[in-house]
Amino acid sequence: MMKTASSSTSCGSCCVSLKNRRPKGLPNLLITKVCLYLLLFGVVWSITGVQCLPGSNLFGLVILFIVSELGGKLVGLIQLPSLPPFPPLLGMLLAGLLLRNVPYIAEAVYIDTHWSAALRNIALSIILTRAGLGLDPSALRRLKAVCVRVAIGPCVVEACVIAVVSHFLLNLPWIWGFILGFVLAAVSPAVVVPSMLLLQKEGFGVEKGIPTLLMAAGSFDDILAITGFSTCLGIAFSTGSTWMNILKGVLEVVGGVVAGLLLGLFLCCFPSTDQEDLVLRRTLMLLGLSIFSVFCSHVVGYAGAGGLCTLVLAFLAALGWRADKAPVAAMVGRSWDVFQPLLFGLIGAEITVTQLNPNTVGFGVACILVGLVIRLLVTFGLVHLGGFNLKEKLFIAVAWLPKATVQAAIGSKALDLAREQGDDVLVKFGLDVLTLAVLAILITAPIGALGIGLAGPRLLARQVKEGEGEAPPPRQDLIVQEKDGATLESRL
Repeated sequence: MMKTASSSTSCGSCCVSLKNRRPKGLPNLLITKVCLYLLLFGVVWSITGVQCLPGSNLFGLVILFIVSELGGKLVGLIQLPSLPPFPPLLGMLLAGLLLRNVPYIAEAVYIDTHWSAALRNIALSIILTRAGLGLDPSALRRLKAVCVRVAIGPCVVEACVIAVVSHFLLNLPWIWGFILGFVLAAVSPAVVVPSMLLLQKEGFGVEKGIPTLLMAAGSFDDILAITGFSTCLGIAFSTGSTWMNILKGVLEVVGGVVAGLLLGLFLCCFPSTDQEDLVLRRTLMLLGLSIFSVFCSHVVGYAGAGGLCTLVLAFLAALGWRADKAPVAAMVGRSWDVFQPLLFGLIGAEITVTQLNPNTVGFGVACILVGLVIRLLVTFGLVHLGGFNLKEKLFIAVAWLPKATVQAAIGSKALDLAREQGDDVLVKFGLDVLTLAVLAILITAPIGALGIGLAGPRLLARQVKEGEGEAPPPRQDLIVQEKDGATLESRL
C-alpha cells in the first residue's frame, strides 16, 4: 500500500513537472497551427489518395487555403511605428496572386474554375447573410437625412463616374461600365467597422455620433451597390430587346425581394423555439437557404435575384428571432473564418500577371483614382449640412474610401457568367472587372486602414467619460484590431 501511494505521488509530481514545462504562448500557438495545417492535408490525402497530389484540384484548394491563411496572419503582424497594421485580407489576396504567378508552383497548384466559382458563391452567400443579420432595425427607424445621404450619394455618383470613365478609357460597353462602377463603389465594412468600434471605444467622435453614422451607413451602401450590380449583371447577360432586358432586371430585384420575404417568414416559424439545438438548426437552415438561393438563381436564369433574396431573408429572420439572433450570427461568423481565406485566395489566383494588358492596368488605376477623388468630394459635400466641422467632414470623407470584401465577393461573378456562356469578348470584359476589383482592394484597403487610424485621433474630438477627468493626449498609434478574422466582418 505504501509503495502504491509512493508511486502515485511520484506520478503526480511528474505530471505537475511536465505541465510546468509545457511550451506556452507563441511557441505553443505555432506548433498547434502547423499541426492543424499538416493534419488538414493529411486527412484529405488519406481519403482521396492520388486526387490530392500536386497538380490535382483538391491539392490546389488545400494548399491555397493554408497559404492564404498564413498570408493573412503574416500581413496582420506587420506594424510600422505609430501606424496601424495592414488588414489580413491583403495577405490572403497576395497569397493567391503568388500561387498563380510563381513558376513551377503555379503548375502544381491547379484549381478547377467550376470549383473556384462555386466556393466563391458560397462565400458570397455567407457575406450577404452576415450583412442581413447585421442590419439594425432601430438604426433604420432613426436614420437621419445625413446618414441616408452618406449611404446613397457617394455610391451612386462614384458608380456613374466610373462607368463613364471606363467606357472611354477601357472601351467597356455602357452596361459593363456600370457593372464595374457598382463593384468599385461599395465601401468595405471589413476595414471601416473595426476601426469605428475602436474609435468609439476611445471616445473619438462619439459626441456627434460619427462612428455610429459610418457603421450604419456602411451596410446600406453595400446593399445599394450589390443591388445595382445585380440589376446591371442581369441586363448584361440577357438576350432580346433593351426594354425586355430592363424589365428582366426589375423582375430580378422584385423576385429576389419577394422570395426573401417568403423564406424569411418561413425561418421565423421554423424551427420552433421548443426544439433542441435551436441555434444550430437555425444556422443550418439560414445558411442552407442562403446558399440555395444564390445557386438556384443561376439555374433559373435570374442570377441577380439570389443575392437580394439572401439579404432580405437574413434580415427578416433576424427580426423574428430578435435577441436570439446573436448566437446564430456568431455561428455564421465562424463559417466565414473558413471561407474568408478561400475567397480572397481564389480572387488573387484568378489574376495572371503575364497576361495583363499594361494599358488595362494603367487606365484601370486611373479609373479607380478618378472615382476615389469624386467620392471624396461628394462625401465631403453631402455631410456639409450635418452639423460637422471641417475636420470631422475630412475624416468622414477619408473613412469612406476603403474597399475590400464586397469587391472580392462580386468582382468575379461577371467573369464566371461569361465563362459559362463561352463568349471570349464577355470573358475579356469580366476579366477587366475582376482585375480592377483586385487593384481597388490593393490600393484602398491599406490606405483606408492607415488613414482612419491616423486621422481619427487628430481630426475628431474625444469625449471624456464621467469620472475620467481630463482626457489624455490622443493616441497616435491607434490600431485596427482584426482578431483571427472574427471581428473583421461585424457587418459584412
